[in-house]
Amino acid sequence: MTRTYVITGAASGIGAALAELLRGQGHTIIGVDLHDADVTADLTTHEGRDALVAEVTRLSGGTIDAVVANAGLATESVATVAVNYFGAIATLEGLRPLLAGSDAPRAVATASMASLFPVDDELVDACLAHDEKAALHRTQELLDAEQGALIYGSTKRALVRWIRQNAATSDWAGAGIPLNAVAPGVIRTPMTADLTATEEATKGLLEMVPMPLNGIAEPAAVSNLLAYLVSVENTHLCGQIVFVDGGSDVVIRGDSTF
Repeated sequence: MTRTYVITGAASGIGAALAELLRGQGHTIIGVDLHDADVTADLTTHEGRDALVAEVTRLSGGTIDAVVANAGLATESVATVAVNYFGAIATLEGLRPLLAGSDAPRAVATASMASLFPVDDELVDACLAHDEKAALHRTQELLDAEQGALIYGSTKRALVRWIRQNAATSDWAGAGIPLNAVAPGVIRTPMTADLTATEEATKGLLEMVPMPLNGIAEPAAVSNLLAYLVSVENTHLCGQIVFVDGGSDVVIRGDSTF
């Protein structure tokens, strides 16, 4: 069965690996990114998010089978909040109506094991209140206070909480759409290149993100999981945050599952 998938952040890293895998299976891919993609869109802006929906609608003819909200940033910046949370939610919500014509609609987001890190509650709450102005203002306050390290984890914490809050609702599960997320550990992508450029840097990173099972992963470790989550076979996973992190979740949280 040939399916149509929309993948944001498709030009590199996990998104590129997933696009290659699914194309190899004969599926149609509509890739979205800032460059080298079927749809060029800047998800930090309302205009870019609207353009994403409009162009995907045009290219797909109004029906798609799955959405992968994968685009993300890891910089200490307001752009990270705009893309990682508000861009991801706009992608999922904006494209949800196009899933109605599919016999097996699916949706998944790329979160991070960084959702387990300390966060800024005010930033998380502003995201979940869908108050982008307040969220960006709080982000700037964190930057000014030299607390920018809290930004990335806060965006991913907010994203996974949104997934949990919405997956079982009438808009998603009630419409037959499994909504889930993956939470990668450290993956060898352009986003992490500087963090793994030297042996010393890599050692320091793995002290913060312990990955006892096979260490730093290649994008395929995540893209294979994403391919299942958007497949016809995935019929009952609902609101799950699947950690593909070499064991960092286990090391950090122990035997707690919540």
